[in-house]
Amino acid sequence: MATRIDRALVADTALRLLNEVGLEGLTLRRIAKDLNVQAPALYWHFKNKQELLDEMATEMFRRMLPKLALPEGAPWQEGMAHAAHVLRRELLGYRDGAKVFGGTRFTDDSYAGTLESFLQACLDAGFTSRGAARAWFTVNTYTMGYVIEEQSVHPVPGERDPAYDQALREGRLGDSPLAVEAGHEFFDDLEAGFDDGLRAVIAGVGVTLLPAPAGQE
Repeated sequence: MATRIDRALVADTALRLLNEVGLEGLTLRRIAKDLNVQAPALYWHFKNKQELLDEMATEMFRRMLPKLALPEGAPWQEGMAHAAHVLRRELLGYRDGAKVFGGTRFTDDSYAGTLESFLQACLDAGFTSRGAARAWFTVNTYTMGYVIEEQSVHPVPGERDPAYDQALREGRLGDSPLAVEAGHEFFDDLEAGFDDGLRAVIAGVGVTLLPAPAGQE
């Protein structure tokens, strides 16, 4: 039996079990069983599953923090791309990682320093404070949304959901050749698709949110 149950131990156990049972199968009862305690013992630390998910997302972010440091002197576009790739890679390391991470509230302020450096890099490049915030939020939500879709194709790392079998899809959509072709772009080379979309998002951010230099308005 675990000698001391605390929030950190419960969250760590939950993240480990997530890869075994997925988000749907992750319950406080299942975590308690793994810790060899009764489920009510966990309610001292988390009132419900949402509170647990908030702590799990916070711990996921803590673990990726050292990798998020912006490259020294890099252009803002490179900094955004770097952060997005780190976020995607880390979320893919957990089964249902993007679903856990998205829509949760961090339980501490460990994100603040990194966010401050991201925003300052944009201000140094000429963004307004509002534009910088909107730019990072846009890139962040694109990344999480993409990974949610990516993990629906591969719900278990390395395993493709049969519902996304392209031959079966082509059989159903044979009269819609463009839709069939699009499926290969949607569901096959997901890494290339992410990179293409990310470049489009960052380029769009530059066009719509970065003020033009003086005299070029």
